[in-house]
Amino acid sequence: MTTRTPTLLIVDDEKTQREGLRAALQDRFDVYLAEDAKSAYDLLERESFDVVLTDFRLPNEDGMKLIIRAKSLPKPPVCILMTAYGSEEIAVEAMKRGADDYIAKGRLQIDELEIRIARALRQTTLEAENVSLRRELDSKYGLEDIIGESAAMREVFDTVRQVAPSDVTVLLLGESGTGKERIAKAIHRLSPRASQPMVTVHSAALAPTLLESELFGHERGAFTGAHERRAGRIEQAQGGTLFLDEIGEIDASVQVKILRFLGERTFERVGSNKTLTADLRLIAATNKNLEEMVKAGKFREDLFFRLRVVEIWLPPLRQRVEDIPALAHSFLGEFQRPDGTSAAGFTADALEALLRYSWPGNVRELRSAIQRAASFSRSDRVTVRDLPPWVRGGGGPPPPASAPAAAPATTLKQAEKDLIEKALKEAGGNRTAAARNLGMSRRTLHRKLHLYHLEQL
Repeated sequence: MTTRTPTLLIVDDEKTQREGLRAALQDRFDVYLAEDAKSAYDLLERESFDVVLTDFRLPNEDGMKLIIRAKSLPKPPVCILMTAYGSEEIAVEAMKRGADDYIAKGRLQIDELEIRIARALRQTTLEAENVSLRRELDSKYGLEDIIGESAAMREVFDTVRQVAPSDVTVLLLGESGTGKERIAKAIHRLSPRASQPMVTVHSAALAPTLLESELFGHERGAFTGAHERRAGRIEQAQGGTLFLDEIGEIDASVQVKILRFLGERTFERVGSNKTLTADLRLIAATNKNLEEMVKAGKFREDLFFRLRVVEIWLPPLRQRVEDIPALAHSFLGEFQRPDGTSAAGFTADALEALLRYSWPGNVRELRSAIQRAASFSRSDRVTVRDLPPWVRGGGGPPPPASAPAAAPATTLKQAEKDLIEKALKEAGGNRTAAARNLGMSRRTLHRKLHLYHLEQL
């Protein structure tokens, strides 16, 4: 198998330096030369480079800006800055701006340079492989469809990863629409039971008599309409996971039978005296306050303690506002317009409206709003006018009276600040690209950089 020769771009305004480096490195690299930043930009647009080796002092524009430009490419190269001005300040600034390494020209040794380049290439390859592996593992095993970079969601993810390998019972708490079923699925996919079925029971949708039959199964003739024997969801989940959604809605008579099953792992079908066993893991979820229900006598205390071996609380969307932009972009990618096209992103005003709204229906409501906006959008970006009226503040069905107030302004500002920082990082410090990705003008971006004291980025 033939190994591809790495490509190297050397940028230096001194011809002897350029040619000397090419002569020394051309046996190991496919070498290109540029005498200034403009020539380097032209080459970067036409060719894909593995390494850029640039002088700090260049005509008209310094090598630091060239590195920022190179790092904003879809496949950024390894970037090493050379300078005759070997100050620590320049070295630190170069690394902050994305340089992979720094070397002083006055002490430049070819052997050392080759080692530095090889090390940087290995590190870049390793990072790419790690990202690919992480995506592959998430896609196959767990959290790939759950978005959240907020501290609250990172805590949820950490807990999921910790409890998934065990068989402990998990109780998921949170408002409707916060993603409890997705978390339950992630726990199952990350568990040793992943190859076995995960069976879901939506408790609130069934009357007590039907729920008992749904869970435990029934014999033929056990009740009117029971024309044949039927295995319940517990039997269907054998070896896997049983997810009881909205367990706070379960009738007291069924609570007793669930409690017995959790204690003994045995049960009987409705209409049968034969005791059966099942090996499964139980995950339960509710949007109710079970502690208050216990105090009110509406939920068995002993069952409550059996269920809450591990509690995971899912925060409402208004308490993780910083996740809204990523969620919105992810949902936008799911939906196409009637003509088969799709919007590429959101305008700044649309994002601001999404951040300002309180989302009483949480992630589920956000997804529905983005689906509507995607169908209404006619430009390359979703505008504020494409959003539902109640989201943009223009009337329409109001949130429920019990809906909490919108997140405080300080939280919204922090979310916008984080969004800008992330966009600049993804664009490698290129403010024009960051502004375009944010759906705002470069002038607006400069104003917000000043507002949030981010001019140094």
